Amino acid sequence: MAKEKESAALEKAKPHIIVIKRPRKAAHGHHGGAWKVAYADFVTAMMALFIVLWLMGADEETKKIISSFFNNPTGPGTMTGTAAAGAGNSIVIPKTDMNKLRERLQQAMMKVPNFSNLKDHVEITITSDGLRIELLESEAGVFFEQGKPVPSAAGAELLRILAHELGELPNDVLIEGHTDSKPYGSDASYSNWELSTDRANSARRLMEAGGLRPHQVAQVRGYADRQLRHPQDPESPSNRRISVIVQYMAGDDKKDAPAK
Repeated sequence: MAKEKESAALEKAKPHIIVIKRPRKAAHGHHGGAWKVAYADFVTAMMALFIVLWLMGADEETKKIISSFFNNPTGPGTMTGTAAAGAGNSIVIPKTDMNKLRERLQQAMMKVPNFSNLKDHVEITITSDGLRIELLESEAGVFFEQGKPVPSAAGAELLRILAHELGELPNDVLIEGHTDSKPYGSDASYSNWELSTDRANSARRLMEAGGLRPHQVAQVRGYADRQLRHPQDPESPSNRRISVIVQYMAGDDKKDAPAK
């Protein structure tokens, strides 16, 4: 009897172990990356389709440029771009495209306020030296204050617009100053030579501040009255002018350039 009581007491003293069984959820199988490859192929095919559609609608010049690149990807880029790093926005204007540059500049200059009053004093011609932009003075002065190397408000605005457009080109720029044959005042220390040079330098400073690249101006020249626009009328106001010449790139054949 005592043993039974002792056994019952031991039985009560044993801890009760509770076992909880949780059913395992079956893991989803791995799908693999085949769908990614298929999707990438689809995107590539769509991109190729869009490129073909774009090329079909492009103009002949663009097609010619792209064809030239694929035929010679490592070439010097004579049709577009330039081999010189950092030269503007890599836009080359060869001799054959000077007409396009002239039209582009004419459109840009129309942004100048009251340009209708100035257009008869601006002449752009293609010469053997390059594209020549001439700002012709009147008796009262149009682009510079009369008898001074100080640009007028209209002259300064026009030079800034030209600088902004030409600064995107790798072509060098020349700036020339010209006067008529009237003697400049009575001070022999400041003559038409100084005036023509100072006006050309004033145009250079303004254009460099307005967008020309560093070192894009290759030369600044003052000719006084030695290259008259109207030799038969040496005192004509239009002999007083500033000329900005966009030079051809090295390698362009200058001898065939039309003089218009």
